[in-house]
Amino acid sequence: MEEEDKDVNSLSGIFDVRQFFVKIIRLWWLFLLCIGIGMCYAYYKNQFIKTVYYASSLISIKDNSNPLFTSNQSLTFNWGGTTDKVTTAIVQFKSRTHAESVVDELQYYINYIKEGEYYNTDAYKQTPFYIYADSSKPQLYGKLIRIKVLDQDYFELSTNFSDNPTARGFHYGLKKNTTVNTPTGDWKQQFKFGDSIKLPFLNALIEKRGKKIATGGEWLFNFGNYWGQVNRYKGISISQEPEGSSILKLSLSGGNKQRLIDYINTSSVLLERGELERKNKFAVSTIKYIDSSLVLQEQALKTSEQDMKEFRDKSQMLDAVSQNSDFNKRLTEFEIQKRGINSKLNYYDKLKSYLKNKTDYTLIQAPSVVGIQEGSISAAVGRLITLSEERKRREFAMRQDAPIFKEIDRDINAVKDIIYENISSSKSLLNSELNQLLVQINKVETQIKKLPKEQQEFLRIQRQFAIDQNAYNVFKAKRAEAELVKAANVSDIFVIDEAKDTGSPGTRKDSNINYLIAILIGLSIPISLAFVLTILDNYINAPKDVEKLSKIPLIGVVGKMDHPTNLIVRDKPKSTIAESFRGIRSSLHFIYDQDSLHGSRTIMVTSSVSGEGKTFTSINLATVFALSGKRTVLVGMDLRKPKIFDDFEIENDLGVSNYLVNDCSLNDIIRSAGMENLDIILSGPVPPNPSELIMSRRAGEMIEQLKKDYDYIILDTPPLGLVADALEIAKHADASLYLIRQGYTKRGMLDVVNEKFDRKEVKNISFVFNYLNERGKYGYGYGYGYGYGYGAYGNGYHENDQKKSWVNKLAGFAEKLFKRK
Repeated sequence: MEEEDKDVNSLSGIFDVRQFFVKIIRLWWLFLLCIGIGMCYAYYKNQFIKTVYYASSLISIKDNSNPLFTSNQSLTFNWGGTTDKVTTAIVQFKSRTHAESVVDELQYYINYIKEGEYYNTDAYKQTPFYIYADSSKPQLYGKLIRIKVLDQDYFELSTNFSDNPTARGFHYGLKKNTTVNTPTGDWKQQFKFGDSIKLPFLNALIEKRGKKIATGGEWLFNFGNYWGQVNRYKGISISQEPEGSSILKLSLSGGNKQRLIDYINTSSVLLERGELERKNKFAVSTIKYIDSSLVLQEQALKTSEQDMKEFRDKSQMLDAVSQNSDFNKRLTEFEIQKRGINSKLNYYDKLKSYLKNKTDYTLIQAPSVVGIQEGSISAAVGRLITLSEERKRREFAMRQDAPIFKEIDRDINAVKDIIYENISSSKSLLNSELNQLLVQINKVETQIKKLPKEQQEFLRIQRQFAIDQNAYNVFKAKRAEAELVKAANVSDIFVIDEAKDTGSPGTRKDSNINYLIAILIGLSIPISLAFVLTILDNYINAPKDVEKLSKIPLIGVVGKMDHPTNLIVRDKPKSTIAESFRGIRSSLHFIYDQDSLHGSRTIMVTSSVSGEGKTFTSINLATVFALSGKRTVLVGMDLRKPKIFDDFEIENDLGVSNYLVNDCSLNDIIRSAGMENLDIILSGPVPPNPSELIMSRRAGEMIEQLKKDYDYIILDTPPLGLVADALEIAKHADASLYLIRQGYTKRGMLDVVNEKFDRKEVKNISFVFNYLNERGKYGYGYGYGYGYGYGAYGNGYHENDQKKSWVNKLAGFAEKLFKRK
């Protein structure tokens, strides 16, 4: 238990917890002020809390392959699994390129603004007009332009420019900063809805949102930070629901619900469109190839048809077809087969050259375009396109030096080797077939050569027409097939739930949090101040502080009481202050040296510094002894700053200093205090050598003589902490009272008297705690049994003054000051 008490005392020596709470209580007004200011500021901040809206949509990522064709028959090839597609879609949604596309599509760099009482709001799709910017022209950047609807047809634009004829601009098509020419000063101009605005700093079209709009409304708009908008929407939130599935949830939050909805929906549409274009890329390139071939074949067919018409007009051979149709039919079939073989051989040569010289294999035409139905070739080309597409997709999410690219490249090279081998073997078979076909063609041509020249020419023209028409029909069929494949292709991205305004009111930050923060800050400031004041407080504030700082006993506590002079005990003998001094008088009996040769007692009153109440205590203690019937003398031994004479209204022209220099006798300096049993010896004029006089033999003789004539001798001495005079006087004292004043005496000031006490340079010394402001003000119960301040006994038992108003206090202070002067 004793160890716990030591710990508590040790902690209290470092930080006075009780004093800390007392300071907190005394700062009640600061609590109210800080909390009041904080609550006002919180109310002000709450006016700026914006509503945050939330929008989301669900999309599905699937492998939507064309069900009408297999990989051998179709112009497309299945290029990957669902997992890779989901990863790619997530990366694309968050990519800068995709965000740029959506921002460009919606022109989100145009800010629509509605002025509010506390802050401006995003008025996107809340204005009665649309603004369509011409992205091919530079626009004024960042400058707010006011638009006022004048009537159903006209509106007014206005703003204020600086004196500089140029301003910052931005070219949203080229995506780069520029400068634009502007007027200077105030600018205002009227325009008509639907008319193009072509100004050096503004190129746009403003249209009404509906047929009829409200007039008189005013709005603001400007062209803002393009890259800021792009970076903002790159942060779109994407999650898989459930986790690991092919269903993605796109979500955004912000201050304008419709802006969020449009971005999410447009983002899905653009990605879906791009995905479908990518899937149709193979079919489109094939259609382009067929279209170019059709043009050439159509010209050849028209030429053949024209040749036949011209020949018929000149020749009379009406039955040539019927007579030689068998020869011509066989030769025509052979020529068509020959053309088909040559087309295949030509395709193989081009394919081989393409594989050697190109790296993007997604643009290879399908083998079926030229009639190649060989499964190994079609499968190998399909596999090559699949690997090429996979490499492109992984470039969105991976670094170029990722190991997966080396693996894909190895697979691509392996497939290319297979294609090379297939091309070599297929070409060998086709050349063999071509040679056999040429033999058949030569036989038929030999038979035809036996016919007349005119018939040979007609059959040649007829045969050429049939071949060209057959080729034209084949290309038409292939084109129809490619168009069908393209029409049958669907995007792998399917919107399940598009973003929509469902009437959700949005959410606002809890305004109570600001009030709570205001209260916490309002409490923390005074508490912190009290903590700092407690840490920095180096003064003695309560009697218990004395116990912690010194071994010297505390003999009494004297309270604070307003009175024009120090003669409180004489003027108010029933006051609590008088009772305090009576308690000190009683306690002094226990510390006197009982073996003293004289019956009288000498009491020295000192302190650390001036102003701690030595004179006040000396006067009232002497008065207490005198009232008790004891012959008492009050001696002013403070030769440096004498004060006693002022309270008794006696001239300080003769006193101790005169006696010590042998200018007068002891009887000459003893004066009556104006009350029974109390005499006064003033300090006298201030001498140039007070220390030497006090240390003189005559000073000791004076005190010894006074002991013979008086019961109690009260010595008012200089501060012990400042000069050595008091230490010399202490040799003649039976008891020493060391004054400590509340909130005035510093803790370190007791080091001097503690050191002297430990060295036994002073004896029978005790502390008196002076000027205690109010009972319990510092939260201590003293338990000494002394009367002090406002009520050791109180409640009508003492003659205390009523508390004076600040006016009376000021008047009393002025009166006292006037008397001193």
